[in-house]
Amino acid sequence: MARNEPLIEAALIERLERLALRWNQSFTGLLGGSNLSRVPGGGYEFLDHRHFCQGDDLRAVNWRAYLRFDRLLLKLCRLEPHTPIRLMLDRSLSMSTGARPKFEYARKLAAALCYVGLVRVENLSIQPFSDGLSEPFRCSGGRHRFGPVVDYLSRLETGGRTDYSQVVRQLVSDSSRRGLAIVISDFLDDRDCEKPLRQFVDRGHELTLIQLWAEEDRTPPWEGELYLSDAETGAKLNVQFDSDAQAKYTAAFDEFCRSVRQLALRSEGRYIGLSTSTPIEEAIFGPLARAGGVA
Repeated sequence: MARNEPLIEAALIERLERLALRWNQSFTGLLGGSNLSRVPGGGYEFLDHRHFCQGDDLRAVNWRAYLRFDRLLLKLCRLEPHTPIRLMLDRSLSMSTGARPKFEYARKLAAALCYVGLVRVENLSIQPFSDGLSEPFRCSGGRHRFGPVVDYLSRLETGGRTDYSQVVRQLVSDSSRRGLAIVISDFLDDRDCEKPLRQFVDRGHELTLIQLWAEEDRTPPWEGELYLSDAETGAKLNVQFDSDAQAKYTAAFDEFCRSVRQLALRSEGRYIGLSTSTPIEEAIFGPLARAGGVA
């Protein structure tokens, strides 16, 4: 990222004020979140009544109903819990590739999503990862806490090899509370990412998968004899590349993207596929909004 280039434009920040992060499940949490839970309790939006039982909180009794029906009825309201939101940011070496590096795009998108969460006073943690989890950065408390988020994301650098198996193993051991995991990644793990992420979902977490690719990731513009080097492992490959090979490669890449999408949808989560040529604002108010990740 250029030294003087802002991580997020002021004009975009103004538009983000109107958004909120969204998820499907109801999670147990502290009161005060912006998403309505399906769990009845002591919130603000009236849901139903039930008969008072010994040990119930007298403060929840509907005394007007008691005066009318001569019965103790407990007023149930819809809980609005603070759900743990983990913004999983892939910082592996494959994210450094592309004419416009995928990691530069990823942290701009992460900054925008963090701002949306902070405006709604959500509890967020930015969790960089590659072959394991890096130290998370926790942020909450409102939009005035956005400055440290920008500083943190601006200092992040790429490094390491993608290992979703190790990452999910650490997540499961460290995450006692279920919540939403927004994963921003190219999902290029030659040891497979589907099985580990499925295990994370089986523990009760919800996934929003945001897959990034550079244009040359999907449609390599080169022809002839190519000497390729894996960005993460350093493995070398010598190939002959022509228009027919390019078409087969693009078809295989699209099939890989479909497999990541199916993983998200089978898990009742969300999938958003983005080229780094897509402007951040267009990505948020277009594909991300259509998928229901923000509203």
